[in-house]
Amino acid sequence: MTQQKTAARGMGSSVISFPDRGPWGDSKWRGNASGHVYRTLFEQLSPKVFVDPMVGSGTSVEVAREMGIEAYGMDLRDGFNAVSMDILTKVGKHADLIVSHPAYGSMIRYSGPGGMWGDKPHPGDLSHCADDAEFHEKMQAVLLNQRRATRPGGYYGTLIGDWRRGSTYTSYQAEMIARMPSNELAAVIIKMQHNCLSDLKTYGRMKLPKLVHEYLILWEKRGVSAVVLLSGMVKEQTQRVTGTWKNIVRCVLQGLGGKAPLDKLYAAIAAAAPERLATNNFWKEKVRQVLQTHEDTFRNEDRGVWALA
Repeated sequence: MTQQKTAARGMGSSVISFPDRGPWGDSKWRGNASGHVYRTLFEQLSPKVFVDPMVGSGTSVEVAREMGIEAYGMDLRDGFNAVSMDILTKVGKHADLIVSHPAYGSMIRYSGPGGMWGDKPHPGDLSHCADDAEFHEKMQAVLLNQRRATRPGGYYGTLIGDWRRGSTYTSYQAEMIARMPSNELAAVIIKMQHNCLSDLKTYGRMKLPKLVHEYLILWEKRGVSAVVLLSGMVKEQTQRVTGTWKNIVRCVLQGLGGKAPLDKLYAAIAAAAPERLATNNFWKEKVRQVLQTHEDTFRNEDRGVWALA
C-alpha cells in the first residue's frame, strides 16, 4: 500500500508501480492496465476531455468519468478501427488527452480463438500483424490519428511494452519514439507490470532479465499544421538514414585501415551491409554522396581514394 501511495503523488517520478489494479474495468481482461495509472495521469494533466481509442474493458474511461472528466472510449470490437477511422470525426471535438494501449505482437491475442473476443481474428487487430514492421507502420498511423484529434497544447500518447521472443528483442517504445516528431516528445514513464500470467511460470536460469515493465510515452501537440509536421518528420527520417549511411561508410573505412580506393570500399560495404543494398539500387551513388558531403569525417586524398579526416 505504501508503494501505491508513493507512486500516486501526482506522477512526480518517471517510474510508477501499482500492484492493485483497482475496481475499474474487468479484471479478467488480459493486458489491462491498473486504473491507478490513469487516475494518476489525470491528476497530473487535468484534462477536461479524454479519449481512449482502444478502450478494451473500459478501465480508463471509468476512471475519467468518476473524476468528472468528459471521456470517450472506442474499440475495435465495437467497430472502431484506430488505424483507418478518424478519431476527431468520431468524437466531434478536440481532446486534451488521448492515450491508447494497443495489443502488440501475438503475446496476447485480442480477437479470434484464444483471444479476448470474437470467433475469428479481426483484420484490423494489431495483435495479428504479420510482423513487427506492419505493427510499427500501423501504430504510427494510430499516433498521428491521435495527434490530429488533440488540441494544441494537449497531450497524446500510448502505453506499450517491449517483447523478447527467444533471441529476438523488439523495443516497440523505441520505434514509436523514432517515428514521431522529436520536438513533441514530453515524457517517458516506466510502469512496472504486476499480476501477469508469466508470473505464474517457473523459469530456469535466465541469461537476460525478465521484462517486468511497460512505457507510458507522452507527446505534447505543438501548434503546427499537418503539412509542417509531416515535412519535419520526413526531414528527421532523412537525417537518420543519412546518419546511418555515414556511420556505415566510416565503420567500413576504419576496417580498411582508414584509407581505401572506391572499388575496395564498395566491395567491403557490399559484404558488410547487404540488407542496405537490397533496398537501394543506387547505393554506390549514396556512398559517394556521403563521402563528398561530410568533409568533417572524410577527405579525398587522390582520384578515387578516400580516407578518414
